[in-house]
Amino acid sequence: MTGIDYAAAGPLTTIGQALDDLPHDPVEICSLARHLVIQPHDAREHGLGEDRFAENQLRPADRIVAALFALDPAPLTVARVPTLRVIGTCRHFAVLSCALLRHRGIEARARCGFATYFQRGQGLDHWITEYRQDGRWVRIDTEILGGALVANPADLAVGEFLTGGESWTAFREGRIDAATFGVYGTENWGPAEIRGNAVRDLAALNKVEMLPWDEWGRMEASYQGKTGPEYDRLMDTIATVCAADDPDAVSALYNSEDLTVPSALIN
Repeated sequence: MTGIDYAAAGPLTTIGQALDDLPHDPVEICSLARHLVIQPHDAREHGLGEDRFAENQLRPADRIVAALFALDPAPLTVARVPTLRVIGTCRHFAVLSCALLRHRGIEARARCGFATYFQRGQGLDHWITEYRQDGRWVRIDTEILGGALVANPADLAVGEFLTGGESWTAFREGRIDAATFGVYGTENWGPAEIRGNAVRDLAALNKVEMLPWDEWGRMEASYQGKTGPEYDRLMDTIATVCAADDPDAVSALYNSEDLTVPSALIN
């Protein structure tokens, strides 16, 4: 068997519970996740206790859903008040959306990269979701649905979000300044941040959607400035393969040295 079945759950997007009340429209499904996750800074503004912030470390969708039901047993179609949402990052919005779409048998995948719409002139570390419709991948940012940051968050325009690989190619071609790409509110900016998201995006295309701070292979060395031209050429390969979107090539590259997520980290 070849290819990657994006309509089926992966190790981190399996939802064990029966969710028969889910809508069928992809945008409606993603809209549910918008009311199920809350960012840490918003959680603090609502006075949530520090014991809740471990939710930010949840990787598998089934554990995210279990945490939601522990807070409120209502169906996922019922919007939670902010204090009863799971604390998570943009990755949790994207992965939960992806998991719900796959639960409905809709081809979907999470993408790791940078959004250009939060701060003018900057690409900020971010995750979104894609789903397959009418022969193309539609990019949707669940976290900002209903907002006015972009014209249509349910179908992001070209350039509004760049995957890690797309950002790397733009950097190598001189179309972006890597110093303007990074993690908001931190000192983590530059080529190493783009490399890290290129590797995470490759894993996500292989249905292994890790946390934004997970590291494996030579990622830590890259962040420390200890990798050189050979590793950059590997990033070139990642960018090219991900852009071509050939599932067999994506799978083969992911299974090469340095790029496969260790099973212990997934578990």
